[in-house]
Amino acid sequence: MKGGRMEEIDELLVNGKRVDGRRVDELRPLKIKAHVLNSADGSAYVEWGNNKVIAGVFGPTQCLPYHIASPLKAVIRTQYLMAPFSSPEEHGRSGPNRRSIEISKVMREALEHVVMVEKFPRAMIEVYVYVLQADGGTRCAATTAASVALADAGLPMRDMVAAVAVGKVGGEMVLDLNYIEDSKGSADMALAMTHRNKDILLMQMEGILTKEEVMKGVEMAKNAIDKIHELQVKALKDVYGSEIEENLSYMLEM
Repeated sequence: MKGGRMEEIDELLVNGKRVDGRRVDELRPLKIKAHVLNSADGSAYVEWGNNKVIAGVFGPTQCLPYHIASPLKAVIRTQYLMAPFSSPEEHGRSGPNRRSIEISKVMREALEHVVMVEKFPRAMIEVYVYVLQADGGTRCAATTAASVALADAGLPMRDMVAAVAVGKVGGEMVLDLNYIEDSKGSADMALAMTHRNKDILLMQMEGILTKEEVMKGVEMAKNAIDKIHELQVKALKDVYGSEIEENLSYMLEM
């Protein structure tokens, strides 16, 4: 059991409905907007349930400090931070902590697979993601927002990345856990995938799931990734119209 009392876990799923009324395979309401910051080269805002996340991308620029530059590719630097007012748990805490450093790392590793970093040797691409309001699944919302911000910056990418969490509450696998389900459920698993091939670029699990439950969760996530990707593309089309269609076609040909 991941956490919480057994009676609390049972209450998370009643007659097939979750604490917020969703079905087990239903996403929370999701809105994505691209190009929301004037000062960044690329940006995006994601409102996912009660999560509110903003991402800004800068670069490619000269890589500083020089000793981290690569002659073969651009270095991607990521920073994920939760605002002190994003949740009661974060109030009073500021700056990077163990959790934010961990999420910055896994988010960078996921994004490095899709950005064509080999086109920008000795350069640096900076990705900043700030969680303004948190309600579970912020690393997924952050990765989803960062992918849109990178595309908004005009950086060549092999594919888009989207992320979603699955987990086990009330004895069943459910999609897109909110904070109560995340903290009181028996297991959760965050997944980031490419849209085209469903390559898994991030997979982190807490709690215990059987092999069959993991496979079922991955399938639930694959279906959700397609829906999230549609909204990512729509956000870009809302800003760039047919121009982004050409860029997306270029991605799919790689």
